[in-house]
Amino acid sequence: MNNNDLASYYFHQGTNFNTYEYLGCNRVNCESDKYTYVFRTWAPGADYVGLVGDFVGWDVPYPMQRITDGGVWECVFVSDKSLEREPYKFRISGGGRVFDKGDPYARFSRGGADGASLVFTASSHKWKDKAWINRRKRIVSDAKAGYLSSPINIYEVHLGSFIRHKEDNSYYSYREIADVLPAYLKYMGYTHVEFLPLAEYPYDGSWGYQVCGFYAPTSRFGDPDDFRYMIDAFHNCGIGVILDWVPAHFPKDAWGLYMFDGTPIYEYQGEDRQESRSWGTRFFDLGREEIQSFLISNALYLLREFHIDGLRVDAVASILYLDYDKEPGSWIPNVFGNNINLEGKAFLQKLNKRVFEEFPDTLMIAEESGDFGNITHPTEKGGLGFNLKWNMGFANDFYDYVKTDPLFRKSKHTALNFPIMYAFSENYVLPISHDEVVHGKKSFIDKMYGSYEDKFLQARASLLLFMTYPGKKMHFMGTEYAQFREWDFENSLEWFMLEYEKHKSFRDYVASLNRFYLSRGELWELDFTPEGFEWLLADENEKSTVAYRRKNKKGESLIAVINFSGAEQRVSFHVQGSVLECMFDTYGGFDIKGNVLVTGSVGNYIASVTLPSFCGVVLKEKIKKQLK
Repeated sequence: MNNNDLASYYFHQGTNFNTYEYLGCNRVNCESDKYTYVFRTWAPGADYVGLVGDFVGWDVPYPMQRITDGGVWECVFVSDKSLEREPYKFRISGGGRVFDKGDPYARFSRGGADGASLVFTASSHKWKDKAWINRRKRIVSDAKAGYLSSPINIYEVHLGSFIRHKEDNSYYSYREIADVLPAYLKYMGYTHVEFLPLAEYPYDGSWGYQVCGFYAPTSRFGDPDDFRYMIDAFHNCGIGVILDWVPAHFPKDAWGLYMFDGTPIYEYQGEDRQESRSWGTRFFDLGREEIQSFLISNALYLLREFHIDGLRVDAVASILYLDYDKEPGSWIPNVFGNNINLEGKAFLQKLNKRVFEEFPDTLMIAEESGDFGNITHPTEKGGLGFNLKWNMGFANDFYDYVKTDPLFRKSKHTALNFPIMYAFSENYVLPISHDEVVHGKKSFIDKMYGSYEDKFLQARASLLLFMTYPGKKMHFMGTEYAQFREWDFENSLEWFMLEYEKHKSFRDYVASLNRFYLSRGELWELDFTPEGFEWLLADENEKSTVAYRRKNKKGESLIAVINFSGAEQRVSFHVQGSVLECMFDTYGGFDIKGNVLVTGSVGNYIASVTLPSFCGVVLKEKIKKQLK
């Protein structure tokens, strides 16, 4: 077999993880005065496939030949000039119709309603992030550290609405964002940026979650090299880049993957699995080998070609459950008679296994809204193989808690203490996400009950809880300066609010809290083991107060005490030292001498702490060495 035969064989076997080098448009070695391009696409149900574009004409297709029994079509086009950035499509006859489709493997696209693919076969970007990549490798190779024992504090961004040009509300480009956002996140104390999907998508209202061009960074903000430039800028500021990735479903836009050759080849064929009722999209047929090659190659393409540091996999529950978004009686159980999508589970295991074989220093994060077990457990032990999972249950329960009148919070105290019951069953990220600040759910600050003043106090206390509880962290953009308006994907964040002292001081508080988090290994070294957490006060529901100890690997600890009631509260608990030092507080001037009293003797010290309403503090025990 030659290389092309092998590529085709492995593609149809579901094990070609470099499929983009075989399918799509690729330039091949040629005579010095000629440019030779090979176009290939997969269309097993097609009667005819031809190439159309500016360089061959749009009226009469340049014919392609079927070269595999599995349905790969090919043509070779030789040109006297470079075709870079030239538009093209595949004209397909199938299912009794003739239609034009964008290239599923196109590395650049015009997007929008047109969706023409653009030839982009060679990057001119020169990477400058070698130091960052080496640092990433060192972290994961350190047996005592690794990602799970490192601080991770993510800033989630929708690129189209983070900031826009004031004069015409137009987008900032990738390169303009590179001049603004990396330095801002570094200053604010974030370790990673996570972008809502940036693969080419037609409809702005999908926020990027309805992708048509999986291999093409969206042209809204520039070309693929502009995208590389932006990622390079983050890395050179010491900020990792995570992309939201959508292997669950795709939209039904005419130029996309939908009924690609007139038949359902990218989507499931059975009506019981084929379509999402709520989203109006098609689910990928994850049991089909060619789809596995397509999607796993895509994940690796992003990691290889764009130096992405992690993927947050969207809608994992829709991959795992046969009855996801289905009416009773409209889905068919698996061979064991239950609702687990066995092909979806196997795909996720195969994906993570292959990703970590090549990139052990990558973050693979599951957004899973169900109760599927072992999501962050290794594949060799039957898990799905992710290394992190969003803790959506914790966030939702907490939001319900803080919107409740403090007089009645005592009946909902489990929102604060129950999450520890399952905190170490998975490797969790505690998310303040985009999904929770839209559609009438209110912004983070506005979720808080009470007056304008009280909202700020409670938001400070809430963030202290998030940043000191076990689990990695994530804030959606705008949370850090307490934007009151719900997120609006069509307009910029309200940066003018920083002209007001309340919002400016809140951002300063968040920056200080983030930096405190980064500086204290007690808050992240043992995020995923019970040894890193100890309750001091779990059941003070009448006072709506909690106290707990966080520990590092050396046994050193910090104590967090947080009062979520609307009144001053005095609580007592055992401590190890005779003196307590205030390391951080939400008020910005906690009087420890006037509000903390330690009594007792060695082995039986009792701290009595008085906290104003909606106040939180982090304390350090000073343990005096005993003389022998």
